[in-house]
Amino acid sequence: MREHGVSRGVVLRAFVVLRNDGVAEPVPGGRWRVVRPGQPVDRRPLVDRLTDVIVDDALAVGADFPSTTELSTRFGVSRPTVSKALEKLEAAGLLSEARQGRQRTVRALPKRTESPES
Repeated sequence: MREHGVSRGVVLRAFVVLRNDGVAEPVPGGRWRVVRPGQPVDRRPLVDRLTDVIVDDALAVGADFPSTTELSTRFGVSRPTVSKALEKLEAAGLLSEARQGRQRTVRALPKRTESPES
């Protein structure tokens, strides 16, 4: 805003126009994100996407789960963000607890609650 000499209100109105044109979208925290055509983006919470890693990578109970660093690169988020999501999966009983020098392992497979198509 300072760089272009415009007020916050002008910027917000511009983003509303961009949203209506399909090139921007609001994100949690009162921020906006530019929508890039041709780049599919999964908008689900990170916890859900990490749960899908078990199924997508065909991990069995007892298998090593990918590291925090590997997951942060794979999903394009910071390591602390991945750690918080992994803690939720540990609390849900899907993953073992992380320890120094020990990799997380899969403790249980996620249950799918997909409704039948009508």
